[in-house]
Amino acid sequence: MRRRTFLQLAAAAPALAQSTKTPAQSTKTPAKTTRAASAKPPAGTPWTQWGGPHRNFQTEATGLKEQWPAGGPKVVWKRPFGEGYSSAAVEDASLYCIYGRPGEEVLVACDALTGKTIWELATPITFRTDAANDMGNGPYSTPLIAGDRVFTTGVAGRLQAVDKKTGKVLWTQQLWETYKGTHVLYSYAYGYASSPIAYGDTVIVPVGGPGRAIMAFKQADGSVVWSKNDFPNCYSSPLLINVDGMDQLVQVMDRVAIGVSPQTGDLQWEIPFRASYGIAVATPVWAPGNLLFVSAEYDAGAKVIQLTRKGQKTTATELWSSNRLRLHHGNAMLVGDTLYFSSGGKGSVAILTAVDIRSGKVHWQERSIPKATFVWADRKLITLDGDGNLMIAHPSPQEFKVVAKAELLTSLSWSPPTLVGTRLYVRDRRNLMAVDLG
Repeated sequence: MRRRTFLQLAAAAPALAQSTKTPAQSTKTPAKTTRAASAKPPAGTPWTQWGGPHRNFQTEATGLKEQWPAGGPKVVWKRPFGEGYSSAAVEDASLYCIYGRPGEEVLVACDALTGKTIWELATPITFRTDAANDMGNGPYSTPLIAGDRVFTTGVAGRLQAVDKKTGKVLWTQQLWETYKGTHVLYSYAYGYASSPIAYGDTVIVPVGGPGRAIMAFKQADGSVVWSKNDFPNCYSSPLLINVDGMDQLVQVMDRVAIGVSPQTGDLQWEIPFRASYGIAVATPVWAPGNLLFVSAEYDAGAKVIQLTRKGQKTTATELWSSNRLRLHHGNAMLVGDTLYFSSGGKGSVAILTAVDIRSGKVHWQERSIPKATFVWADRKLITLDGDGNLMIAHPSPQEFKVVAKAELLTSLSWSPPTLVGTRLYVRDRRNLMAVDLG
């Protein structure tokens, strides 16, 4: 494989590991920070997982300003941060995020008001990639907050439950070592990237392999609740949908998109969807009318699947497909009947694209905005491009109207922002910061 091609692969997926063996973790617990007596947690819906409260990067926040001062929105705090692309999870004035430093993968709990560390959980790990200077060594997944616990998945396929107040490890499951989960591209070549999801009293993750495509573990003790299906894994994170009253868990696997029962793991439907090398990264988008949008680079393209339920049976039908539309990584945002996402990026410049979800018609493409991620709130599209520019935009099928813009971060700002109230949390490979958009 040519080096340029390899670097492009690494940009969309976890990096090439020389070793994925994970030694025992160590916990570093600095003294707790003292919050000012008058300080209050940011008001707003907690952002407890990948994709926010509804796992679709949309939230009910209001009071966001239309314009900013010349210097951009107010920076509440900014702190140095390590490698990786994990987004922040925020609840009750506590922020949880994962970063990498030499020889360790670190889960950190910060005071969301000040950015100061409350505790850290450091896991020694040997992980190195040929693309490290350009793309880093991860980690890639976003923590999940559920009850009194934080759940994380590391680059070596390590699922762990941690006490969210103290950072104490409650239990661990090794998805690769114990359950022989599948690896993408080459054996032990790339790291794990999927973010966990909660359902009832379980935490669910894709694993890959015969009888363990997806697995559910009990949140309380890590015991296996169910393990089903035979598909190899990729990098996309699971999504919970409801098809006419029936809960289903959607997962893009290697060569297929599937829906399973989150209670039992039983397969509800499947439809072919293949990305070369198994590099399907983006999370699907669920739309009114039981429409599901899936997309990936590496020759996969995009398609919309229509789900029809009759009794306990669900039928999946391809509504349209296009090899021209390819969401490399990041997220797609649905506003009305229009999808907005960065199309392309493997060996080419990504193009911001607006697509009608029902027909696949391309309304427009905008080349001036680099690869971007999005949050929708207060009828505004908060947009962070890969060069670190934060924008407020009003998208429509006619145009992408930017009304505010500020340079906040550096290149490879690939982590989607986190919004709680008017407080926005963003990061790159060097810094983590909070800005106020109110």
